[in-house]
Amino acid sequence: MPLPPHALSVRRTIGSLCVAAALLCVSGAAARTDEAVDVIIRGGTIYDGGEGEPFVGDVAIRGDRIVDVGPTSAHAAARIIDAKGMIVAPGFIDPHTHADSFIRSPDHAVRVNAAWLDQGVSTVMIGVDGSGTPDVAADAGRLAGSGIGTNIAPFVGFGAVRQRVLGQDARAPEPAELASMKALVAGGMCDGAMGLSTGLFYAPQSFATTGEVVAVAREAGVRGGLYDTHQRDESSYSIGLLGSVKEAIEIGKQAGMPVHFAHLKALGVDVHGQAGAVIAAIDAARKSGLEVTADQYPWLASGSSLDASLLPRWAVDGGGAALLKRLDDAATLARIRGEMRDNLRRRGGAGALLLIAQGFSWTGRTLEQVAGEWQMDPRDAALRIIRQSIEAKSGEEKGGAAVASFNMAQADVDLLMKQPWMVTSSDGSDGHPRMFATFPEKYVRYVRERKVIDLATFIRQSTGRTADIYKLDRRGYLRPGFFADVVVFDPDQYAPRADYMHPRELSVGVRKLFVNGALAVDDGRTTGVAAGRALLRPPPPGCTGQR
Repeated sequence: MPLPPHALSVRRTIGSLCVAAALLCVSGAAARTDEAVDVIIRGGTIYDGGEGEPFVGDVAIRGDRIVDVGPTSAHAAARIIDAKGMIVAPGFIDPHTHADSFIRSPDHAVRVNAAWLDQGVSTVMIGVDGSGTPDVAADAGRLAGSGIGTNIAPFVGFGAVRQRVLGQDARAPEPAELASMKALVAGGMCDGAMGLSTGLFYAPQSFATTGEVVAVAREAGVRGGLYDTHQRDESSYSIGLLGSVKEAIEIGKQAGMPVHFAHLKALGVDVHGQAGAVIAAIDAARKSGLEVTADQYPWLASGSSLDASLLPRWAVDGGGAALLKRLDDAATLARIRGEMRDNLRRRGGAGALLLIAQGFSWTGRTLEQVAGEWQMDPRDAALRIIRQSIEAKSGEEKGGAAVASFNMAQADVDLLMKQPWMVTSSDGSDGHPRMFATFPEKYVRYVRERKVIDLATFIRQSTGRTADIYKLDRRGYLRPGFFADVVVFDPDQYAPRADYMHPRELSVGVRKLFVNGALAVDDGRTTGVAAGRALLRPPPPGCTGQR
């Protein structure tokens, strides 16, 4: 059974006391080497998640904790893993995922989350882009109780909150409605959320003013949360890329909270080459004292949908049913088609939109190819797919409007990747290879082949720096007393297998992956063990009786 919020809070409090006692025991017995441990990972090249140099040594694990990291370990061990020639690092942390089709599956074998485990990922963030339920504790309890392969760390989502109060409407909240939205965010933070996530590009979140977002975000800020945002415009749709970056920074300043840009990019031909200006704006904000960070995936194609990519925001006011009515009105349809022309240009044309929803006649083909076969304008082909997608969502089939949009310039991706405040994320979503292959893709293309960054930076961007940004408790580093999330991978074999035409191929090269001390990947294969936990923050002061 899922635990009620008060039980989760009690459990977290008890857990914190137990952890403190355990750390005292570890520090008091650090010099003892005669105590048996469960596992020693021996002789690998250790990157501990920090800024220090790698070294060849051992990692000792007992239960769910690391008890020793160093050049040699004299502990007796039930199992010794020979890691000679391997890289040993903290389990990777993915700060921006859409893993719901895995972690919410009724099938235990799917909930193991092999797509991420086989990349070496031990922790994923959920509830991103504003999607996170405000019922954080209940949802986390259900997920952890069902058995999941990776740790999860949830956000409360601005979109979920706004829809609960305002539905799909393009209007400002009344004072009482705004108070309800703020209360939902406060409750989610008291339940242990990482912070507030937004997806201001997407309707109905796009209908919110900056002031509305600030008012709601402040409830997360005063409770120690992070503002994690899919910003309002990554291109030139509305306020422009640079205007959108400035808006996100201003929200953080006014709400009194750190700002984190999700999947930071310069999207589309209108903004290619603007990565330098984005970096300058972020660096200026950091110099002023605001914590600003970002994550990024190593792909040149984003993942979205035809409606989000091509339709004007006003056209989706009120949701799918309202859109269908507008499409049935000749004058409104003509206006929609007119605005779609410029949106299609922003995205690089119909040939740059690859249809990736699985199981449809158009799967794996570009919008240009499908429009040619149907002998119609690409805009009309897109509207046909969008219409079918909306109608299918009320039935048993899933909609088919998902796309991979090839809209980024390599030089922008490279420049952003080199920044000291950047970390790795997948934005993993169904139909895009980033779900199955982001971390090895970055390693192979950007470390080994193109040498944009070095191995130490890759690991730092995938582990300790991410844990620091999200304030994850004793995660992201190989240190005594920290949780035993540990990956062992072969630097010569670690590689992606998924691509845009075959997006669900598991990655290779991870030899071992421990999640909370349990072996989740062994000899390159998932074990079926579901050792993931819900990583909830301790309730901040003033949360008693919040729910």
